[in-house]
Amino acid sequence: MPIPTSPPAAERQLLRDTVRSRIRDAIIDGTLEPGERLHDEELIAWLQVSRTPIREALGDLVRAGLVEMAPNRYTRVALPKPEEAIEAVQTLGVLFGGAVRLAVPLLPNAVKSQILAGIDVCLTDLDNEDGPALNVHTVALFATFVEFCGNPSLIKVCTDVTDGLAYKLRLPNIVQVLDWGALGGHFVALREATVTGDPIAAELATEALHSLPGMRADD
Repeated sequence: MPIPTSPPAAERQLLRDTVRSRIRDAIIDGTLEPGERLHDEELIAWLQVSRTPIREALGDLVRAGLVEMAPNRYTRVALPKPEEAIEAVQTLGVLFGGAVRLAVPLLPNAVKSQILAGIDVCLTDLDNEDGPALNVHTVALFATFVEFCGNPSLIKVCTDVTDGLAYKLRLPNIVQVLDWGALGGHFVALREATVTGDPIAAELATEALHSLPGMRADD
């Protein structure tokens, strides 16, 4: 019988996932900088794979918001835009608010302690006016809530979109873009609601943190 020349679908999918993860990690940790051009030949030499899984992985990263493509012009690391920041943070608030509401009643004590420590780190970032650190630590904090929310569908949605949305907040003037002075009180409200196991208050504090209008946790 003819011998197949292409790898099985499962093997190809695994390679695509590996390539996507490595490029994604390089973008998130800053190895690949905003606006940096991504050339197939350089990626092939770096990742030691063929062009096909690289193009597939880049397509996934375009959909995730981490890469930008213009046909016959460029493929590059996405450039965060100030006009997209509030939209991105509010979208995260809608997703994270629901995850927090579901997770708070389910949190094991050890995880609750981890979350409280994460909130304290975020409060330190606020005191230091360290926008990049706050971005990283806030995403990690809410990723823990998402992980323990008990809803696989919500977990998948959050996992698929969080990187791209959080990346849009990597702006040098993020301190000015967000209502920086109010964030500390919202983090404290989230901390108190987590300690007392109040899912509604925790959801409201999360939404307030993400610039969603309406009732605040301290109203």
